[in-house]
Amino acid sequence: MEFSDPVTIILKLLLATLLSGLIGLERESRHKGAGLRTHMLVGISACLVALTSIYVSDIYRDTNLDPTRLLHGIITGIGFLCAGTIIRAGDQVVGLTTAATVWTVACIGMAVGVGQYITATVFTLIVFFVLIGVRSFEKRIKAQNNKE
Repeated sequence: MEFSDPVTIILKLLLATLLSGLIGLERESRHKGAGLRTHMLVGISACLVALTSIYVSDIYRDTNLDPTRLLHGIITGIGFLCAGTIIRAGDQVVGLTTAATVWTVACIGMAVGVGQYITATVFTLIVFFVLIGVRSFEKRIKAQNNKE
């Protein structure tokens, strides 16, 4: 399938939405400010920019145009968006994981947009494991540190 095929484009956008939504679902279940919809929108938007980058690259293939500049813009822009999710509350800083997941779904969206379906899917599963599985391990470490 060619990247400009409408069916391929739709499938890429749907996969980016689904994978980003999986991460967003975990955030939503923890009642975080950036939840399901936010993560889905970031992921699908990043996918669209990646698709646009490929399209621009194909159109201007005989020039010195760098199509990756669009992808660099996503990383910069998402960094700014993520900064808004981080809040200092007394001695604690909250929102760091949410910021990381927003940045993560942008990366998932870009990977899907450029056709890295398996990589994006495996990456999403790893991230989901980190969010769910490592959380209980992290709690045990904190509980042990509080006992000392």
